[in-house]
Amino acid sequence: MDDTDRHLLSLLRANARESAALLARKLELARTTVVARIARLERDGVIAGYGVRLGQQLEQAAVRAYCGLSVAPRMGAGVVRALERLPEVEEVSAVSGQYDYMVLLHCETNEQLDALLDRIGLIEGIRKTHTSVVLSRKVDRRSAVAPPER
Repeated sequence: MDDTDRHLLSLLRANARESAALLARKLELARTTVVARIARLERDGVIAGYGVRLGQQLEQAAVRAYCGLSVAPRMGAGVVRALERLPEVEEVSAVSGQYDYMVLLHCETNEQLDALLDRIGLIEGIRKTHTSVVLSRKVDRRSAVAPPER
């Protein structure tokens, strides 16, 4: 991957539905070159798929929380499989420190979050949870689009 690939990826992360022609203009490349680069990135597994990012109105109304999980020995795989089945679970990361996993949760209401935490607490193998509700985001670079440095 070169700087152009990284810039292309940042543009696609900001808007995966951007036309190849517009991407080409932004990258100052031929449209066919952009199409070929995207195909290569997909083939190489750099681009694993495309998704939907919620609009600001829904995103701001959402309730997000980080939940730290302590898991019984040799129960991690089962806990992760159970978490994968919960649509409100956005991300599960194995971490060092006080907890074994940090889980990012996304709910529509506080009541939905409360019920979700009850369900998570009942998953076999979870010994302890600790949840922090996100009050506001101060930095979010997931949609930042910066041109490559030249």
